[in-house]
Amino acid sequence: MYGSKKRCIAILEEDKSYLSIISNLFKSKELLVYSYTEKESVYSLNSSQISDWDIFLADEKLVSFANFNLISELKKKKPSLYVIISSNSKNIDFTKELSAQGIDDFILKPIHFPQLKLSLQKALHSTEPKFSDLTLNHEKKYKHKLNERIVGVDSTFLKALNLAKQVAKSKANIFISGENGTGKEVFARFIHQESFCSAGPFIAINCSAIPENLLESELFGHTKGAFTGANENRMGLFEEAENGTLFLDEIGDLNLTLQSKLLRVLQEKKIKRVGENQSRRVNCRIISATHKDLIKEINRDQFREDLYFRLNVIPIFIPPLRERKQDILPLAHAFLTKFSLENNSSIKEFSREAREYLLSNYWHGNVRELENTIERAVILAKGNEISPDCFIPNKMEETLLHGNYGQEEYEEKNDHWFMINCSHSLPSFEEIMNKYVEFAVHKNGGAKDKTARDIKIDRKTLYRRLQQISPNTQ
Repeated sequence: MYGSKKRCIAILEEDKSYLSIISNLFKSKELLVYSYTEKESVYSLNSSQISDWDIFLADEKLVSFANFNLISELKKKKPSLYVIISSNSKNIDFTKELSAQGIDDFILKPIHFPQLKLSLQKALHSTEPKFSDLTLNHEKKYKHKLNERIVGVDSTFLKALNLAKQVAKSKANIFISGENGTGKEVFARFIHQESFCSAGPFIAINCSAIPENLLESELFGHTKGAFTGANENRMGLFEEAENGTLFLDEIGDLNLTLQSKLLRVLQEKKIKRVGENQSRRVNCRIISATHKDLIKEINRDQFREDLYFRLNVIPIFIPPLRERKQDILPLAHAFLTKFSLENNSSIKEFSREAREYLLSNYWHGNVRELENTIERAVILAKGNEISPDCFIPNKMEETLLHGNYGQEEYEEKNDHWFMINCSHSLPSFEEIMNKYVEFAVHKNGGAKDKTARDIKIDRKTLYRRLQQISPNTQ
């Protein structure tokens, strides 16, 4: 993936189905992946075998938490190995102890994939020169490939794309808005590639995917001894994005304290690492994005007006897919080509009925939902073309989306969607809660992160309850 030699990641995870999912994710990023389900098989490897690894991702239960024997052995064989630990524990003392033991990063389970991608990005953009240089080479080498992902013929979409290209050469901060799944990060990458800082790194962070107590350190860095477990100086993403672009996704989820600190950085072009009094000058292009209506957030005193105007120098709105139906088939064909190549499939076309299905769907999840639908269809297809049978949603999707109805049309046809049958006996509290969660996810078009925020439960609890409602849901 990076340079002439693929980056390598080794994964130690006892859950084989889980291992398969994350392995496929990394393979899609053009990483060379080694998978292990037992720590004994990793213990037996010699130094020459481990020397190819760049990153090691392991479940905490399999690395002897008491003394980190396995990690110590691996570090002896390859000191530069970047270690990421996954854990079910939310105990902050535990996470600090991980850092104290020389672990480079950690992620909570069940893994939130945007957070996993961020951890991977941090590993590849670590302070070691070999990672940084290779990343820059990758951005230059694959620049044309990333540009090819911008697919669209609809006039409203092209208007947004032309505006992005026009303002890319400026130094102004750019603010991208649009629903989840419309392609805000794709636009941000396009702007970076067309900008004056295209030779520098593109660093992206999802502000909603990082715990609040860690986000400040992620953005600004920290000094040795700043807090328990801070065993070395560490630069933040502002410094990593030097002479490049920093993309702040879901900026609307920043708390007011961090909003104030971000505003100061934008005004002074300086940052202070956590635990440090010295200011450091930074030079990077800021692109921010959110699916929220920040004007409403300002009126609710949840977002600073002065920060909004600092970020929103050049606003770009990406319309939802349902409002640019001309783009559905071009995007579908682009994804068909992509996933056919990835899966060694010869399928190159959609049947007439399949095209009708694609055009009639509401696409609550926008381009991201379309992409996932086409990937699944390519895998399930048995003939030489994609048929409507390949689009059959899983049980949970049927519950949430109910066929091809648009949101308003569906609600008109189902006025009593949230009614519970009480003709024989009163429903249990658990049944009511499950129905409420199911209803909330439906109202948000399947957007689970937004649903968790709206009904004020954490994402892990929401996913666990949805799994209880429909065990086959991924």
